[in-house]
Amino acid sequence: MSENEDNRSRWLNIRLKPEEFRTIHNHFAKTVFSTMSEYGRHLLLDKKVTVAYRDRSMDDLLEELVLLRRELNAIGNNLNQAVKNINGAHGLADARLWMSLLSVINGRLEPAINEIKEQINKYADLWSQKLRAEKA
Repeated sequence: MSENEDNRSRWLNIRLKPEEFRTIHNHFAKTVFSTMSEYGRHLLLDKKVTVAYRDRSMDDLLEELVLLRRELNAIGNNLNQAVKNINGAHGLADARLWMSLLSVINGRLEPAINEIKEQINKYADLWSQKLRAEKA
């Protein structure tokens, strides 16, 4: 096979009304193709056209997880500072100091963990409902 036969050397020109072009362009914009030519070839040759789909419910989940991550990072920073202070006491830390530290950690960490669990359960229920609806 010659090199010319492998290249796309043939042109196909079509004329469209402005509204037809906008419609085709809007459909093209929702796909994963980088060029209109590639999209057009797939349509005309009955090849698979992959449409990019974005699940908006993921936006809420990601936003909530970012907030929860910030809260956990703050708790971790507080824990590191407390441990450094205890280590800086040159071994003079007693059981009362450790108990106080653990109660502070538990007081901040437990509600954050419960919040994470509630959010995960909420989104798991939402997604399981969506999956059941899609299968039906």
